[in-house]
Amino acid sequence: MSSKYNKHMSLAGVNFLNLSHEALGGIAAKIIADKIHGISFSPYIEGQGPGTQIKEEQIRERLKVIQSNVNWIRSFSCTDGNQLIPKVAQQNGLNTMVGVWLGDDLAMNEKELANAIEIAKAGHATILAVGNEVLLRGDLTEDQLIDYIKRAKQALPDIDVGYVDAYYEFEDHPRVAQVCDVILANCYPFWEGCPAQYALLYMKDMYRRAVRAGGGKKVIITETGWPSIGSAEGGAIPSNENAMKYFIDTYLWAEEEGIEVFYFSSFDETWKVEVEGDVGAYWGLWDKEGKFKYSDDLQQLQECV
Repeated sequence: MSSKYNKHMSLAGVNFLNLSHEALGGIAAKIIADKIHGISFSPYIEGQGPGTQIKEEQIRERLKVIQSNVNWIRSFSCTDGNQLIPKVAQQNGLNTMVGVWLGDDLAMNEKELANAIEIAKAGHATILAVGNEVLLRGDLTEDQLIDYIKRAKQALPDIDVGYVDAYYEFEDHPRVAQVCDVILANCYPFWEGCPAQYALLYMKDMYRRAVRAGGGKKVIITETGWPSIGSAEGGAIPSNENAMKYFIDTYLWAEEEGIEVFYFSSFDETWKVEVEGDVGAYWGLWDKEGKFKYSDDLQQLQECV
């Protein structure tokens, strides 16, 4: 553990109520400057969303904003230009969790899987994530999902293959947990209405439940985060302060316990409002223009690292 991060670890137990907005932002910026494990990366800019054809130049520009602050990038799809993300990320020294987007369009699923296998065989996938919240959405049956996972494993015996879903889906679907090499769990206290002051405790329980469901397999938190603006979800209130506190707590705990966390998300994205309501646009650590949302000190801190 670096001496820089030791400074962060000494913040465990600090009463955030006594810290100003500026102080919280400074802590968040220091954690980011020292690099977090990973982040959910989307290359979309304003006016774009799923279905937009993404060019390599745009991927490079968006990745350039965040690549010095993370060790891993998680992508979500292997079509519409998203299949270029792993290569570009690895060219910039990043590890990759390559997402295979599965849904109820079986023909598109085949294209996604074929592209993902090609990416992995080219050496651009560190971990392959076959499907994202497919069971949660009800897009495929358990048997269909397991078949996709098994096909990926057969084609890529030297790559860890897993499936991403809400932590409790692995409890409800033990056959899916069994077929995965690694358990890829999404943990969102916000979406379960947990008040911010209890959110870290709640996430710890989510993680432990995924660990039990995995039966000894490695568990990676593939998504967690807190929106900075929007409507409340039960007792969970979006705000800059709550988002910063949750981010800080998450990475102090992750570093202390040696847990791999992919934060959600890289950038604010307006298109998500259609799916998630007004909070959908405000999950990013960076705003839609590529500016770190919680402190103006990030660039200066990065120059000192």
